[in-house]
Amino acid sequence: MTTAPLIGAGVIVPTGDGRVLIGRRTTAGEPPTWSLPGGKVDDPGESFEQAAARELAEETGIVLPADEMRVLAVLLDHELGRPRLTAAVLAPPSLADAVVTEPHACGGWERFPVDALPEPMFYPSALVLAAWLPGMDGVRRAGTHAYRLG
Repeated sequence: MTTAPLIGAGVIVPTGDGRVLIGRRTTAGEPPTWSLPGGKVDDPGESFEQAAARELAEETGIVLPADEMRVLAVLLDHELGRPRLTAAVLAPPSLADAVVTEPHACGGWERFPVDALPEPMFYPSALVLAAWLPGMDGVRRAGTHAYRLG
């Protein structure tokens, strides 16, 4: 039996002053981690940028236009025993208030300096951040592939 791959986007929301938006991930059945906003590509015909903008709004209440989002890389891992394809999407800088809209999955949003990121990081979020920040390539585990764009 083949299990369908997971396809999603992780959203980097920089502040413009050296910080990035990260949430306390509290998904049932998983250990707590820190995570970027993001999620699955849900709608037929939805692009990574559109999924990123939709997920950002759904999870944080921050509305940013999809046409100002940029895919930096596509990341492939098999950590769940099936393919997971994650687009690293860079949003335009924003200092908009982030609210917890999904309390079952997020314990709060904070902005952290990029040189002082919290641990442990949700693996796909670590991969997305590594596609954006220099010096984070060491987070990639065996069997994970990164395809940088541009």
